Amino acid sequence: MYILDKIKQFCEDDLQKKLPNFRLKQLQLALLDPTLDGFQDITTLPKDLRVQISDKFDWLTVESKKVFESKRKDTFKAVLQAQDGQLFESVLMHNNRGQWTICVSSQVGCAMGCTFCATGKMGLIRNLEAHEIIDQYRFWQKYLLNNQNVEQKRISNIVFMGMGEPMANYDNVKKAINVLLEYTDLGPTKITVSSVGVLTNLNRLLKDESWPPVRIAISLHSPDEVERKKIVPTSIPGFHDKLIEWSHAYARAFASRSHHVTYEYTLISGVNDRVEDAHALGEFIAKTAISKVNVIPLNPVSGTGFKRSDQSQIKKFKDIVVSYGLDCTQRKTMGDDIDAACGQLAKLESES
Repeated sequence: MYILDKIKQFCEDDLQKKLPNFRLKQLQLALLDPTLDGFQDITTLPKDLRVQISDKFDWLTVESKKVFESKRKDTFKAVLQAQDGQLFESVLMHNNRGQWTICVSSQVGCAMGCTFCATGKMGLIRNLEAHEIIDQYRFWQKYLLNNQNVEQKRISNIVFMGMGEPMANYDNVKKAINVLLEYTDLGPTKITVSSVGVLTNLNRLLKDESWPPVRIAISLHSPDEVERKKIVPTSIPGFHDKLIEWSHAYARAFASRSHHVTYEYTLISGVNDRVEDAHALGEFIAKTAISKVNVIPLNPVSGTGFKRSDQSQIKKFKDIVVSYGLDCTQRKTMGDDIDAACGQLAKLESES
């Protein structure tokens, strides 16, 4: 249950007081105001109500156990603890607009089991609630506000690329995004939801009128069904053909050039970075709709045995993909020195 629903229920059941919609809106706006430190600071609410809510609910449902800063000072990673004691990670990154992007987690752990990913080794512990997702945004808002070494305070983008599979936590992710779109200055094209390809829910969003028009990224990692199964063990038979079909349905449902689907491709040396892999990827992506490719140099994870492709091989791979008339970019590696880069989030300890 979302935090405002809990407060509403508490007021009705315990206080015998029904909160009107305008009070709920005041509460939500206050929760996303980084200058406030608690319910007692919401001066638009009656004082007795502030006291009663403060006694019952925590202002923030996550607690920072430790924050790590990269050597380049462009990436921060927070180990956050939920109210049930579960730990998960969230990342703040400086972006090319001179502002900040949050890489949020949607689950504690992940059931997808991608073989190169540290989170995949954990298995799934539980979904994060919508307010635990939003509270990652709120935590970083406050962190930036209080950090005197940071001039620019604005969070301009959110990517659901942290711990977990967002499409396996569909309802909480949808709720969190809709709240952020309504009560912050974030626009729908500034939020990206990345999925390994949970087709049941990818198809569900096509007909879901309450699904927000945010961008979608698909973690592909191989254009070949057999090879992808080795990298993504949860990949289903016929995935690639079904993905092509879905992409065209998505293009019809979200008829806009700004809603291209990004196919993420982690390059692993000797596994999926060969010339023939690049040609196969180009041929596959050319069959999909409104598509671009984002290649990701592998970030090292202990125990996987995988190695990052060298830059010359990455360039050759990209050039081949581009030769198919496709837009192919390379993700900038950030925060790998603090295990905050793609595929490295996993710690369930405060990393002391």
